[in-house]
Amino acid sequence: MDTGNNNNIKTLIKCNFSPYGKDFEGGKPSGRFCNGKVPSDFIAEELGLKELLPAYLDPNLKPSDLPTGVCFASGASGYDPLTPKIVSVISLSAQLEMFKEYIEKLKGIVGEERTKFILANSLVLVVSGSDDIANTYFIARIRQLQYDIPAYTDLMLNSASNFVKVYIYTYIYRFVRNRTLAGGILRECAQKYNEASNLFNSKLSKRLHSLNRELPDSRVVYIDVYTPLNDVIQNYQKYGYKVVDKGCCGTGNIEVSVLCNPLSPTCPDVSDYVFWDSYHPTERTYKQLIPPILQKYIQQLA
Repeated sequence: MDTGNNNNIKTLIKCNFSPYGKDFEGGKPSGRFCNGKVPSDFIAEELGLKELLPAYLDPNLKPSDLPTGVCFASGASGYDPLTPKIVSVISLSAQLEMFKEYIEKLKGIVGEERTKFILANSLVLVVSGSDDIANTYFIARIRQLQYDIPAYTDLMLNSASNFVKVYIYTYIYRFVRNRTLAGGILRECAQKYNEASNLFNSKLSKRLHSLNRELPDSRVVYIDVYTPLNDVIQNYQKYGYKVVDKGCCGTGNIEVSVLCNPLSPTCPDVSDYVFWDSYHPTERTYKQLIPPILQKYIQQLA
């Protein structure tokens, strides 16, 4: 979902260099972890707001961008507070602070009453969790010393639930909660990863359903992106892809972020690939998945 916030912080988790963005507005790398647009762009476009969703920390952000939405996401962040610390990206609590700042800026642009209206009628999506499971738990293994998988998914669940409640109580009245595990590491062979993901998804769906009773003036919706993406992975040829077990960048096995760089070769035809790098889907995959998923869940908000 990050559309460039990581460009402006001190972290190795960046992608503001080629070949990222090779199919984005003249081949310009923007900080999107993809060859082109990412889900946040397609969501804004599908809702008729604008073609691209700007990053809040973009130094070129215009005041006119604020009323129609911005992106606070930070690539590689997570529900587990340890996840963003490991790779020095923006935590969820820090993203909330950015949102508080955004509200004050918005008041200065459109006034307090219009700001209240915008917030009360906003669509807010939170996409997180895959880096917690794939990186913090299974790769860094730091949390494995403290938690088994059920306990760790409870830690993630409580963090997600608390985030939603703090956000609703403090800032907004209508809220959409989106959970996605659209990560290249979570392939058909990563059985433990998938089991952990499915366990968390099941717990989260039930918890968010209960939050609707606890927060009657809000609307909290669980959006399942895991299942449709997994269907593309398992049945990639049906969707018109030729390669699913490698990314387009480099060897396709390990290249992501700084490892996918100007010295890395890319595949001849990115449209043949489900994944752009070893972790993130291609623009084509996102474009195929996001609009129908969004339309399905927008109906629940009507």
